[in-house]
Formats: sequence, C-alpha cells, structure tokens
Amino acid sequence: MRNHWTEIEKYLEDQKIAQELIGELRDFHMRYEVENQVKERVEKPDILFYGKKILEMSIAALLQGDNLLLSGAKATGKNVLCETLAWIFGRPEYDISFHVNTDSADLIGTDTFINNEVRLRKGPIYQCAEFGGFGILDEINMAKNDAVSVLHATLDHRRRIDIPGYNRILLHPATRFIGTMNYGYAGTRELNEALVSRFMVIDMPEMDEDSVLFVLRQHFPDGEKSALKAFAGLFLDLQIKAYHGEISTKSLDLRGLVSAVKATRSGLSPIDAIRMGIINKSFDVFEKEIVEDVVSTRIPSSWTGKDIWG
Repeated sequence: MRNHWTEIEKYLEDQKIAQELIGELRDFHMRYEVENQVKERVEKPDILFYGKKILEMSIAALLQGDNLLLSGAKATGKNVLCETLAWIFGRPEYDISFHVNTDSADLIGTDTFINNEVRLRKGPIYQCAEFGGFGILDEINMAKNDAVSVLHATLDHRRRIDIPGYNRILLHPATRFIGTMNYGYAGTRELNEALVSRFMVIDMPEMDEDSVLFVLRQHFPDGEKSALKAFAGLFLDLQIKAYHGEISTKSLDLRGLVSAVKATRSGLSPIDAIRMGIINKSFDVFEKEIVEDVVSTRIPSSWTGKDIWG
C-alpha cells in the first residue's frame, strides 16, 4: 500500500491538491482495505486527469459519501476523471455501460443454474456494492428511466439493494458511483429528477491547452515539445469549430489524436496518421474539407517522424 500511496500522493501534489484533502484520502486508504479477489481491478490508468478545481470538487464529494454525475460535451475527460478517481481512492473499478436495452438484471444480477441449483449471477452493481468498488455508470442517460430506477435505494441514504427472492444487500462503506452523460448523442434522454437528486453534479469544462498537453506528455514524454504543442493546437481548433456548429464532434477525438501520434512511431507520416485518427472520422464531404483545412494550418504535409521524435 505504501508504494501505491506514494505514487498517488506525488500525483496529487503535482496537481496542487489541498493538503487537507490529501490527508483525508490517506485516511480513506488506511480505513478500507481491498480484498484479494478484486485487487486486479485497482490499477493506474494510462491517462491521468488534469485539473485542480475539478479534482478537488470530486474528491471532496466522494470523501463525504456522495455519488458524482459528470455531464458535458464529448472529449472533456469524463472517463479519464472516473478512472483517475478510482485509482487515487484505491478502490476496485466496475464499468457499467448503459444502453437503450439495459435492464435491472444487467445491473443487479439474474438467476442462473449452478450444480442443479438456482443461484444469483451477480451483476456489476451487486459486486461493486459487495467489495466497496467505484461503479462507473457510463452514458447513464442512454438507459430508460425505469431501468435505472432500481438504483434509487442504492444511490441514496439507504445504500442498499433489494433483490426479490434474495437477502437485502447493504453497500460496503467505501462504495461510490460515478455517472457520466454526454449531451445530444443519438439515443440519449433527460434524466428524471429523482435520479439526478442522488448525485452531486459536475459540469465538465472544455479542455484547454494545458489539459491537452498534459495528456500528450503522459503518452509521449520523448516527443518534441513544438510538435506536441501543434497537435494540442489542432485539437483546440477543432473544439472551437465544433462549439460553433461548423463541424460535428466526430473529428473531435482525443483518443484518435493519441492513436495518430502513436502511429508515427512506426514510420507513418504525421499527415497520414492524422487522416486516419481525425480527418476520416467525419463522413460528410464538406465537413471533411473543413477538418482538412484546420489540420493543414497545424500539421505541415512535409512533416516526417523526425519532426515529432527528433
């Protein structure tokens, strides 16, 4: 635990998180051990979140036993923040992806036959409650309201799960839930007031240059600073275009940008890599032309891998 906490503490101090919060987090780690069968679910994410204010708001709410709902547009770091919070709290992570056909059995569990006996096959919410995990409720506004209504008693002060035919399950005291929701995606819907009232809500801000560079430097510490700055500028230019409705958010893809930079390690030209990771995400001819114009102002077609890796 000591080596694990040392790494977490360094990250928090680098983010200039208040010492009071760091001390409470340390106490949280000491208070709640992770059971051996779920230790593999506690891991450091590939990308860590950048942003002091959002981190402090999230940590404070979770320390007080509240659940979080992260709302915002695409590419604002919602999932990165979820993974980072599970890691800094040292809890096993359970990812639950919601969709239009999600029902209570997907969340809590369902009956199954084991050794000629009917037993409950535990769902991710059940397991999260049992082992004190952090449940990531991804795209929670994709599910029908009647499906997530089964979580009301789980998410509020009662902190329990009632399963017909089985015993009542009380949540482990370290259990927390973090929901994410995007605006305007096909299939999304408004969350009802009863569900929203069970969360503390954070409206995720758009990424700025420091945030994008932080992500790129985590992945590519050996990359040329000027090249990484150009890639960050490209992302921010696309973000502005998407904000003003000139393009859709299809090309506003931070994962695609990271994948494109990775591809240049294998000798692919930067412009071709960006074409695969960013430009070709748009399937509308006119939109693609706009994205290509934005790319051309940041990434010269004459660039080679040496311009990125020296």
